Amino acid sequence: MPEITNPQPGAVDPAGEPHELPDLRPQARLVARLAAGVTDDRLDGPTPCPDYAVRHLLGHLVGLAAAFTDAARKDLGARTDTDPSSRLPDIGADWRDELPRRLAELAEVWRDSAAWTGQTRAGGVDLPGELAGVIALNELVVHGWDLARATGQEYAPDAAGLGVSHQMLSAAATEDPAARGTLFGPPVPVPPGASVLDQVVALSGRDPLWHP
Repeated sequence: MPEITNPQPGAVDPAGEPHELPDLRPQARLVARLAAGVTDDRLDGPTPCPDYAVRHLLGHLVGLAAAFTDAARKDLGARTDTDPSSRLPDIGADWRDELPRRLAELAEVWRDSAAWTGQTRAGGVDLPGELAGVIALNELVVHGWDLARATGQEYAPDAAGLGVSHQMLSAAATEDPAARGTLFGPPVPVPPGASVLDQVVALSGRDPLWHP
């Protein structure tokens, strides 16, 4: 797992001011809006994730929202213990109601400072709560881009969330492939002056120029 330099919740900076926790709500709302804009004829279309059609990406979002909600609560079980790569996710008949509900719940539980402390588990991996929260936010940022690009929608991620993703993925890019594991693909080169969003997309192993 990449090293994250965000301070622990409750820590103070040199000026004595408490650090704010990342807020997942703006990005979760954006992903929910993007999902609402997906028409049925797009569900079997390709995405930047090679093994996923749009329906699988949406199913993955449902699953990760549920898993990281449980991780925040330290409610460890089947949803936090399952490797997401162990099966191809898919949507259920009620996904249009389930996904926004799951995303709202995810964002809400990570408002609790206790979620960012101690140890938890996600994807079958034990990790600090602080790192789990950052990973959850990064998933929303990167998969939001996946969904927008796959379905022809505009994408302007939450600026604060984008910054958290950039920090996390930049740290991961300095690690050797064995340390990176399967969480991210190899970084894709981008030209000098690339936008922060393009850098984040490239650091996650995606081509910022990808189109269906």
